[in-house]
Amino acid sequence: MAEKKLQPIIIKRVKKGGHAAHGGAWKIAYADFVTAMMAFFLLMWLLGSTAKGDLQGIADYFNSPLKVAMAGGDGSGNSSSVVPGGGNDLSKVHGQVRRSESVENKNRRMTPEQMRAEMARQDQARIKALQARVDSVITANTLLNEYRAQIRMDVTPDGLQIQVMDSQNRPMFDSGSALVKPYMRDILRGIGSALTEVENRISLAGHTDAMPYGNSDRGYSNWELSADRANASRRELVAAGMPDDKLARVVGLAASDPLLPEDPRAATNRRITITVLTREAEERLLGKTIPTVPAAQWVEEKSDNPPENVQR
Repeated sequence: MAEKKLQPIIIKRVKKGGHAAHGGAWKIAYADFVTAMMAFFLLMWLLGSTAKGDLQGIADYFNSPLKVAMAGGDGSGNSSSVVPGGGNDLSKVHGQVRRSESVENKNRRMTPEQMRAEMARQDQARIKALQARVDSVITANTLLNEYRAQIRMDVTPDGLQIQVMDSQNRPMFDSGSALVKPYMRDILRGIGSALTEVENRISLAGHTDAMPYGNSDRGYSNWELSADRANASRRELVAAGMPDDKLARVVGLAASDPLLPEDPRAATNRRITITVLTREAEERLLGKTIPTVPAAQWVEEKSDNPPENVQR
């Protein structure tokens, strides 16, 4: 009994502490979530405040980005602000609220002469953009750049004229034949790759010098030879990606249109001419009106001049 009384009494007390710290990672995740939601609602607001025509223009740009460059203009929409009214003055009520409809209404008020002037302006923008593109393709390609002296580009009233000329020491075709030389094939395919997204129609012409063809008494002359060479060039251009349905005509002109009239037998007169036509030139050459707006708004103006020497 004495030993039991001397035994110490032990009382165990459990101390309850706070939860362990979780750190601040959840705060970062929450901040990212709030930022993403804010960006999402801003995007929804922007889409809801943008005109339908501008939205279609943005979609068209990403589907075909080169189309904007070819067609001209500074982008798919010209508004400087998405706020209704547009512009820097936010107090303005009227502005480019529905740009697509305003352009359509403007077209309805335009006379045929004004429409043709607008069509010519758009053509010039496309022609200049295409000229820059072809020039950049030639410059970037070491092989084509080597033959730059035989490639001539000019903007004419008919459109962009690309001429591949013969050289005394570097003929484009076998003598008296329409068989394309290998280097000529490279030139044509380089040019054809630059014309893959061309919107305007294309005219293709073959030229010879004034030297009489050896078998002309048998019916095959420079006329047939120039036409065959133009058609052989057409095949190379199409093989490189140029749309075949964009060809308006393939013509053999023989020696009727020399590049050097003072020297009709010069090698430079032997050439292939690729012309990206303006709408006006297409109407004049093919003898039909090319509308740029709905047909009901156009006054038909047929030409009395039929196309000449079209090879079918």
